Amino acid sequence: MTDERDDDGHEFSSGQGVDADYDAFTLDPPELGEDPSRVDPVDSRALTDELDRRNIGSEDVDVEQLIDVGLSYMGINRFEEATETFERAARFAEEDSLEAQEAWVNKGAAHAQLEEFDQAVGAYQEALRIDEESEHAATAETNLAYALWESGRSEQALEHAERAVEADPRFAEAWYNRGFLLVERGLAEDAVKCFDNAIRLGYRDAGVLEEKARALEEAGEHEQAEEVADRAEELRRETEEQLIEEQTGQAPGPGGQAGPGGQPGGRGGQPGEPGAGGRGGRSGGRSGQDGEAEGPERELQGEGPEGF
Repeated sequence: MTDERDDDGHEFSSGQGVDADYDAFTLDPPELGEDPSRVDPVDSRALTDELDRRNIGSEDVDVEQLIDVGLSYMGINRFEEATETFERAARFAEEDSLEAQEAWVNKGAAHAQLEEFDQAVGAYQEALRIDEESEHAATAETNLAYALWESGRSEQALEHAERAVEADPRFAEAWYNRGFLLVERGLAEDAVKCFDNAIRLGYRDAGVLEEKARALEEAGEHEQAEEVADRAEELRRETEEQLIEEQTGQAPGPGGQAGPGGQPGGRGGQPGEPGAGGRGGRSGGRSGQDGEAEGPERELQGEGPEGF
């Protein structure tokens, strides 16, 4: 069978081409701002980040909404995605703006959740470079203290805990961190005052009372330390029972266990786990696994800009 196209004998035009100096269209890739010799070849974000800047203008990005997306990731424990989202928010925010600072503090909180404390330290330091006196400064300082302490740099941690209290004297968690680190340095009496301030400002977690009891014990106030420790245990038990009732819809059975058909939803006694960053009030802490309550562990307080 003969191909009809051969029978037509039609000769298609091969085109006349363009002059050699014509540059309105090219198949060559655009020149990127990054020097390829200075980019880590395993950094998969280097090219996409550069293309983001080329193709998407800052005016086309709602930075506040992007931060909210990061907070949503934090709320469902997808911390790696949260770090990437907050980094993009910081990049698209106006340089050295309050939004950029908020994004950096949140990024630090997400890294802390992943126990990537060196990255968290870097994020908090960048936030403080932007502004050491803004509404986010106190949280950045106390979070930095938390990350430094987790990294084994307790002296630097105390310095930033002090700065957090100076930046916001009504920041309860900052007072707790300062007291915690003062106990570590053997300054128990000063630590007790810090814990009292934290409690007075509304931070009434059982862990705060336990730390205060420890400080009183080291200060030689043994009788008062025992009273505070008893209150801490009572508060922890009440909190556990309340959580059981909320999660199962039943009052706890004998010995603090849930009634038939329910499991107690134990709460960890860790006052210093970093919470998600965000807007609308500060918070911290971490829920334990279902089942028997976790025992208390001593930790600093860490969180995002204004709680989640």
